[in-house]
Amino acid sequence: MLFRGDPSEKDWQLFRKKIRGWQDAYMGKLVQEYMEILQKDVSASERFWTLEERIKKDRKNPGLIVEMSRRRLLSNLANLAAYGVIHKSDLEEFSDKMKKDIARIAIIS
Repeated sequence: MLFRGDPSEKDWQLFRKKIRGWQDAYMGKLVQEYMEILQKDVSASERFWTLEERIKKDRKNPGLIVEMSRRRLLSNLANLAAYGVIHKSDLEEFSDKMKKDIARIAIIS
């Protein structure tokens, strides 16, 4: 187990409050990248299949899908950090223990 003891209620509620905004911002970034694919000067079929493959890959990304479970809070935050969905500044309101545990297992900018 990565986190000794359950996450605090404050950390859990904060995560639940912030996750939608983080995911929405990340989806906005992906949409911009998808638009770049669609604007490439290649055949329509090549754009379509490139985009289809990219979306298929992105669907597995924690920036889009997380298991909303209190016991997975630390791993969710670490995965979001690893994929660049969240940054160190996004964690300012979390407890010092949570920030320390995330820093121990994830590289976060």
